[in-house]
Order: sequence, then structure tokens, then C-alpha cells
Amino acid sequence: MTDRSVWREHGSPLLPPTGDGVLRGLRVAVKDLFAVGGFPAGGGNPTWLAEAPVEPSDAPTLAALRAAGASVAGIAQTDELAFSLSGVNAHYGTPPNPAAPDRVSGGSTSGPASAVAAGAAEIGLGTDTAGSIRVPASVCGLFGLRPTHGAVSLAGVIALAPSFDTVGWLARDATTLRAVGSVLLPAGPVDRPSRLLLGDGLTPGMVSALGARVEPGAVLPPDSLTALLAAFRTVQAAEAWGLRGEWITSHPGALGPEVQARFRAGAAVNPDCEVSARGTIAELRAMVVAGLGDDTWLALPAAGGPGPTRSAPEPERDAWRGATLRSTVIASACGLPSVVVPTVAVPTAARPPLGLALVGPPGADRALLAAANVLDSQADR
Repeated sequence: MTDRSVWREHGSPLLPPTGDGVLRGLRVAVKDLFAVGGFPAGGGNPTWLAEAPVEPSDAPTLAALRAAGASVAGIAQTDELAFSLSGVNAHYGTPPNPAAPDRVSGGSTSGPASAVAAGAAEIGLGTDTAGSIRVPASVCGLFGLRPTHGAVSLAGVIALAPSFDTVGWLARDATTLRAVGSVLLPAGPVDRPSRLLLGDGLTPGMVSALGARVEPGAVLPPDSLTALLAAFRTVQAAEAWGLRGEWITSHPGALGPEVQARFRAGAAVNPDCEVSARGTIAELRAMVVAGLGDDTWLALPAAGGPGPTRSAPEPERDAWRGATLRSTVIASACGLPSVVVPTVAVPTAARPPLGLALVGPPGADRALLAAANVLDSQADR
């Protein structure tokens, strides 16, 4: 029987490739936010699914993957309307994490991450607004890419907060991650940086294979990072409520309580506060981009620690979410590309999966994928 916590629809394959190319023989688990021709997009919520029309065609990103030889293994579950990082869905359950069975798979690209980690698909096609590719990659021991904001089409994808939404993808190895990038990404440089700023909790040995000068440090001081996170959460909530508030109001009780609370927070955002928050983001983004220049990257923990246990209470998940957002917000708020590389080669209960995130300047997507290939070859990660 198909695990409903992972798959909304599943086949062998669900849909075949439409062409041939670099993705020949690979299977895609598609997050249930994407248009998949012949099926409705369910958004991780049964009420939304019941009202959704059948999509006449694939989202452009999925169409490109199928044209390059990939088949669709199935439509995989997501946290409701993508507004969570835990992978806990109040309606469909929590997808298993094969790399750490006692822990969550991370969200909101939870179903694709679970499927890829289990070997049921080679590619997980998802989205990343606040970390929803990077976090599942980290806690499931996968590779993942959040591209430069706007670099990959979001057409045919259910939105959360358009100022920050991106399409992203997951894989078990850097070669597959890069092959997907060769299909979806625009042309760009592949040169590695000469300088890496290393975040807290990481060691120089984790990135030594890149050959860059490694310096402890950050691109923003702690107080500015706190301000950026507050501004990001304000704008994200306001945009999410602007898109979905009417539907939520007209469907009381349709969302799980944790997700509903996040959306409802957006209803309380004062317009002047939103304008101020957007100004803070613009100011700090300029500072971050100037600090990176063309030749500096950041190396950060991809999440605020290993994923919470499946039985963790809401306050524990919220604390982990807050710590995680401090790692993910720079790329999210500043529209920067970020690739995640596993740091644990063989996860155990004592040493669960945790990822390293490299963050580059705008347009460094292909260079980040090339760097992930280099780090993937490290024997001691």
C-alpha cells in the first residue's frame, strides 16, 4: 500500500518522460504545489484538494524535467500550503525519514525528501521560501539547491510569499543535483570563491576541498541578522495572508492549528509595519550582497540542528524552527542561491543527519552545484 504520508498519487511511473536527455531513467517526486497535467494540485490540504481543478498541463519546471528524460514517480505530500518547516501534516501524517527514523523529514518539501531518501525517486522537485528545500535536505542527509530568486520559473506553482518563493530540488548525490540544474538553470559562472566566511558550529575541514581561504565570521552582525529575520517574517506573513486569507476565512477549521496560526499572524500585520519591514530587507540585502561581492561565499549550518523527534511537542518544534530560520534567512530574504551538502556520511542515532549550506552571490547557482560535487567527493564528511 502507498504511504499516504509520503504520496498523494503514485505510479510506476505516474507519468512517463516526454523526451530524452540528461535525466534519462530518473524519477521525480513532485511536491503537491506544482501543476501536474491531468491531476489537481492539492497543497497538502484535503479541503483545498477537493476544490482544485484538474491541471491541463505540467508546470514549466516539471515539463522541462520530463522533456529531459525524467519520469514522474508521483505527487508527494507537503506541509499545508507550504507554511511550515517540520514536515508534520495534520491531515496526512508525518512522512518517514529513512536517514533518521525517530526524527521528522523536515518541510515543507517533506514528501519529496522522504521519497528521495528512501530511494523511491532520484529527484525531489519542491519549493523553498524560508528553507523548505534546505531544511529537508539537512535533516534527511540529502543534497539540495535553493536557486537565486527568480532564476527558475514559478509558473504553475501554488505560491506562499512571492517575494521569497523559489523552485528548488533534492537528490541523494551532487551529480544528480547538478544534472537537474543543467536543465532548469540559466547559464552562469562555475568558478569557486577565493574566500569563505565560516559560520558557528562548522569546522574548516568541512570546506577545505574547495581550496578557498576560510575565515570565521558573518556577513551581518547578530543584531542585524535579528532585524532581518523579524522583517522577513513580517513580510512573509503579510504576503501569505494576502494570498490565502480570504480562503482561510471562508473555510474555518480547514487548516491544522499550527499552520493556521502562522497565516493568521499575517492578518495582524499593520501596512506601515510591512512597508518598514520591506525597507529593512532592502537595506540589509544591499549590505549582504556588497559583503559577498563576486568572490566570497558563506558557509552556514543548513538548519538549527538535527530535525526534531517525531514525538516532539509544539514548543520544541517552534524553538528548532526559530534557530533554523536564523541560518536560512540570509538566502531567503536576500534572494541568494544556496546549496546543501550532507556533513554526516553514515547517519546514526547518535549522529543524525545535518547539512552544510553554502550561500553565494546572485547568479552563483551553477558554481554552487560545482562546489557541491567537489565536497561530495570528500571521504571524511
